[in-house]
Amino acid sequence: MAAADWFAHAEVAEPAPAPRRQRAPARRPAASVRSRRKPTQRRVRGHIVWMILFALLLFGVVAVNVAVLRAHVAVSRLDEERAQIEARNQALASALSAANSAPRIEAAARRLGLIQASAGNTTYLDMLTGRR
Repeated sequence: MAAADWFAHAEVAEPAPAPRRQRAPARRPAASVRSRRKPTQRRVRGHIVWMILFALLLFGVVAVNVAVLRAHVAVSRLDEERAQIEARNQALASALSAANSAPRIEAAARRLGLIQASAGNTTYLDMLTGRR
């Protein structure tokens, strides 16, 4: 109102008090330090978790590779064993074929005094009726 009233007595106004700077309580810096440390700890914990997961993944890959290698060794051993058994079977089949050969049987029959019948002298018997 003083601006509108030109002729009024001048009153001296007291200067406005200077704004006080409020000091932060003693706990506030500790809280800010604590708040600064939490994200760092979280980041470190996050990195540790990722490293552990990565180590487990690598361990799993190595375990699978070892299992595949063992299976491959077992398959190779079985292939070798199969090849040996096939060779033995072929040798036995050859020996059986030689033992059952017609000239060998004919020679054994001649030693026993048997002779080969001619095709005209061959007859067949019916075992149920006893007739020729």
